[in-house]
Amino acid sequence: MRSLKWMGLAVWCGLMAGAVLGADDRVVLTPKSGPEPRINGARVFGVRPGNPCLYTIAATGERPMQFSAKGLPRGLALDKQTGRITGCVKKAGTYPVVLIAKNGKGEARREFKLVVGDTICLTPPMGWNSWNCFAASVTDEKVRAAAKAMVDSGLINHGWQYVNIDDFWQVHKDSKDPTLQGPARGPDGRILPNPRFPDMKALADEVHRLGFKIGLYSTPGPWTCGSCVGSYKHEELDARQYAEWGFDYLKHDWCSFGGCPESKQKDGLKQPYILMGESLKKQKRDIVFSLCQYGMGNVWEWGGSVGGNCWRTTGDIEDTWKSMTEIGFSQNGHESYAKPGNWNDPDMLVVGKVGWSANLHPSRLTDNEQYTHISLWCLLASPLLIGCDMTQMDEFTLGLLTNDEVLEVDQDPLGRQAARVAKDGDLEVWAKDMEDGSKAVGLFNRGGSTSAVTARWKDLGISGSQKVRDLWRQKDVAVAKDEFHAEIPSHGCLLVRMWKQD
Repeated sequence: MRSLKWMGLAVWCGLMAGAVLGADDRVVLTPKSGPEPRINGARVFGVRPGNPCLYTIAATGERPMQFSAKGLPRGLALDKQTGRITGCVKKAGTYPVVLIAKNGKGEARREFKLVVGDTICLTPPMGWNSWNCFAASVTDEKVRAAAKAMVDSGLINHGWQYVNIDDFWQVHKDSKDPTLQGPARGPDGRILPNPRFPDMKALADEVHRLGFKIGLYSTPGPWTCGSCVGSYKHEELDARQYAEWGFDYLKHDWCSFGGCPESKQKDGLKQPYILMGESLKKQKRDIVFSLCQYGMGNVWEWGGSVGGNCWRTTGDIEDTWKSMTEIGFSQNGHESYAKPGNWNDPDMLVVGKVGWSANLHPSRLTDNEQYTHISLWCLLASPLLIGCDMTQMDEFTLGLLTNDEVLEVDQDPLGRQAARVAKDGDLEVWAKDMEDGSKAVGLFNRGGSTSAVTARWKDLGISGSQKVRDLWRQKDVAVAKDEFHAEIPSHGCLLVRMWKQD
């Protein structure tokens, strides 16, 4: 590769990108995982002192596999068969750990940092949320099936950690459906689930047994968006109940709070989230706090100050090119507010079978558009929450969600969000600094025909010869100087990573 002229390299790379991504013929770009062990997922994890810890080592490779770790602090134990790290650490500090996975084909080692302190959610949450597929029809059985499917499909081996229940686990305000009726709260004021969820603690325990964390949904108002019971004036009771059930994540949706008098007071946008944030922190359990209020009041400027770990920056996404691109590409300018523990959230992923009901359909995004969607969300260091029916994933969708080099862009420990560094009409270049000094770069074509997109070193803030690696195909494609360009098909992208060459 080094002996070729740069212009020849650019043409070769462009032809490769156009030929593979231009036809929308269900091409799975992600290479299959090999039989030898490979450790994936985040390289850093945060937990508060004295709180329960659950971290599953994500590793691909032939089973059976044995796990071990060097440097685990006192209070933690590792299950050698499952790779699950559990327990609690009382002493604050940063603990360097070496994770080890071994099978009959070899051994993999990875450096890992466990940070015991005040900040959790050190990388963007990765998981599944029930809303985009099941919406009002979610049940205990469907949540359990989603968690099992995430194990059976191998997603758990690529760093996916959360199984989240959205709206409709609570009692409904006035539904005639008997599965949504019942007492909303007990005599002590504790919130009660509807009959679809007969035992929330048992559900949480099962999800934890599979190696995942579990989340749920509420609102600071009296009623959720779906007219189920909210947390209004019951914040501490609800936070305590969530912790006792064993939940690890809360999506707190604005919904009916806009009709409450408190919302009209000074700092009315902040106050309900301050209240729930403080309530969650009082619990002896780490609960990721996700603010869902659609970007009102420039939430990215203050979401972290009210205890939020992530916050929605826009309205709801739909599985259309217009919706996805208007949301995703509008994130430019928010990058200075993202850091470990605090993430801008442009909403959930709309790949696979979605439908917001019992009637699902394949995502209306084309294949090129879905590669653009995942590439952009990873560059944005966005929470990655899958919205499809996990029991109906095809090979194409699985390939989108199991590319470890792509996911590593999202999960990089430095915690930087990409910014747009160049724009020429419908052609855009976005770049993100990575912990090892490399750059993750996205070349995007939002236009209607194939076009050459150029990433220039002066825009990227780099110099000299750079090794360029195509992350979707997991192949080195060039050693370039001054610029790199490729032919990108309509609504397509090329996601690369660049390292300086000596």
